[in-house]
Amino acid sequence: MKILHINSYYSASRFYKNLYDKQIANGLDIAVYVPVPRGINIPLKQLGEYTTVSSNHNKYDRIFFHLKHKKIYADVVKKYEIKAFDIVHAHSLFSNGYIALKLKRAYGSPYIVAVRNTDVNTFFKYMIHLRKLGIEIMKEAEKVIFLSSPYRDLVIEKYVPDNLKDAILAKTEIIPNGIDDFWIKNKCCLGHHPKQDNLKLLYVGVIDKNKNLLATIKAIRLLQQKGYDVQFTVVGKIVEKSIYQQITALSFVKYIKPKPKEELIEIYRACNIFVMPSITETFGLVYAEAMSQGLPVVYTKGQGFDGQFEEGVVGYHVECFNAEEIASRIVDIEENHENLSANCVELYDKFNWSGISSQYEKIYRD
Repeated sequence: MKILHINSYYSASRFYKNLYDKQIANGLDIAVYVPVPRGINIPLKQLGEYTTVSSNHNKYDRIFFHLKHKKIYADVVKKYEIKAFDIVHAHSLFSNGYIALKLKRAYGSPYIVAVRNTDVNTFFKYMIHLRKLGIEIMKEAEKVIFLSSPYRDLVIEKYVPDNLKDAILAKTEIIPNGIDDFWIKNKCCLGHHPKQDNLKLLYVGVIDKNKNLLATIKAIRLLQQKGYDVQFTVVGKIVEKSIYQQITALSFVKYIKPKPKEELIEIYRACNIFVMPSITETFGLVYAEAMSQGLPVVYTKGQGFDGQFEEGVVGYHVECFNAEEIASRIVDIEENHENLSANCVELYDKFNWSGISSQYEKIYRD
């Protein structure tokens, strides 16, 4: 079976390599096409020999959707014998899915398409003139892949016309992203049980507005007022310096620069609860990483990780700006930490790329 992956996000989201390598190991013949603006140089060895990174448009072309994608489409049909592929896998709805739609109409190539955070929170939300196109792409796809049920429900209920809701819902699949094999091979036993006088919270990710660290800080202050002694460890790259300065001025915050996974695992194991109430989130691999080390998680209601498990099984969802709710859920986890931690260690294998790759292969063959 020969698969053409169209993935304009691969150069920035290297976790996809886990999927592609598994597919190669399972005997699939794949090619990965990565369109990027001119002037961007990416070492191919980091992306795999099956990958073609093609600089085929200008960075300002992104302002004009159809102009940009006309250039990308012309390039992909020049680089590949399209009819040689059994199926196209588009890794985003609008940008990559549009190319897949044009390939189907020109060559009859069936395709599956994934819906990402950018599709939901940028294209559908703000680019009203492109909504009809998004519906067309889903309508003609063989399968529509969502990372979580809340994203699926939001898109279908809010943007899909009533006469198409049932048809599109019937072709949807919920498939999460996976975590690196390192976390699968190095799972931990139960996490450290927290105590009111020694509560160790953790965040891992970029330091920016979207990750909503200031809401977590407000929640911690509420916990402190109730007598909790809280330490908040923040690990990640500084994107917005003003947020970094606000949080590191606090005595209970410990900032750590980005670490390789071999060192990051020890930081996970030294903490009790993972807290990341992002404003928007495609999925959030760090939730699954935290679970592998026995840390229950606090995540955002209606975003990518929400719906992966029933509430109260591995943690809780929260309204991202509601500091009172965040604080309350941290207390709930503290009071039932042993059971939640055990569930995390038992259930995190859902994010094993081997199983996820098998799910995709079944879809391809169907």
